[in-house]
Amino acid sequence: MIPGPKNLITDVPGLLVGNASDATLNSGSTVLLCAEPLTASVHVMGGAPGTRETDLLAPDKSVAKIDALVLSGGSAYGLDACSGVVDGLRAQGRGYALGPAVIPLVPGAILFDLLNGGDKSWQDNPYRALGRAAFEDASDAFSLGTHGAGTGALTAMLKGGLGSASFVLESGVTVGALVAANPMGSVTTPGERHFWAAPFEVDGEFGGIGPDSAAGLGRSLESRKMKAMRALALEAGQAGDLPSERGNTTIAIVATDAALTKAECQRMATAAHDGIGRATVPAHAPGDGDLVFAASTGARALANPEAELGQIGHAAALCLSRAIARAVFCATPSKQDLLPCWNGANLP
Repeated sequence: MIPGPKNLITDVPGLLVGNASDATLNSGSTVLLCAEPLTASVHVMGGAPGTRETDLLAPDKSVAKIDALVLSGGSAYGLDACSGVVDGLRAQGRGYALGPAVIPLVPGAILFDLLNGGDKSWQDNPYRALGRAAFEDASDAFSLGTHGAGTGALTAMLKGGLGSASFVLESGVTVGALVAANPMGSVTTPGERHFWAAPFEVDGEFGGIGPDSAAGLGRSLESRKMKAMRALALEAGQAGDLPSERGNTTIAIVATDAALTKAECQRMATAAHDGIGRATVPAHAPGDGDLVFAASTGARALANPEAELGQIGHAAALCLSRAIARAVFCATPSKQDLLPCWNGANLP
């Protein structure tokens, strides 16, 4: 398997991604769209998810297809980004038709970025507007790093961000991943030079530094993020139960042009979680809301679905690991940052 031409989830034909960010807020939203409705499902492995309309993605639920997927910052406020996307779809007459009613179906997930140095003193929730702006921005080319849902993301030691990667399988099937990386864990080994995902890197896509040669890694759980978030809360006079161990999450979408059922999409999402575990240490913690959506455009029929589904899930996990590392690698600095960027802290 080799990366697609753009090495983005939009290498899956028909998919579009839109980003919207607010630099003052230090947050943003991202939407995945397609010209036609998508078959989709979801698998949650984190202990603190924040979601909208994910129940309808279970294989036993009657809804067959959805119109868009949303990743957003903003914690619970960010779920309103889905409403902005619903507004945009409705304006285009897109959605589930029930008599004269048209109902856009837009599941979404959020990450916690309310203690990241941005101005959160809004009076009106800004995320509906961010969702609509992301919808209007949708394209097959989009930026990684400090954009969209990854704008205010933080890992344990470095600034997080928005990442993406793709693979084209020998069968011709395309698989891609899109992620907003804001985990409790680290994406780099101690010293922040090497990425945990380094063994899966292709063509120097996140620096080409290679794997860490040290042994016995993973035993230290140091977190600059926890310290910085606690300091912000203390400055605000809030010395009680601080949310530092609960203010995390890696939220992702994996997608393919292979024709998959909802149940097969759920299996793809489950397999893709391996990608989070390979790229983030630790992962799937009680305070993480780690979640993976899986979507199929259905454009390419499979000759042997049972055998090929395993390959597609494997490719999705590899793409997700690479996307997480790319999210951190591509992050760019701003004046209000709590944590350094990889490129600022570690020059090759």
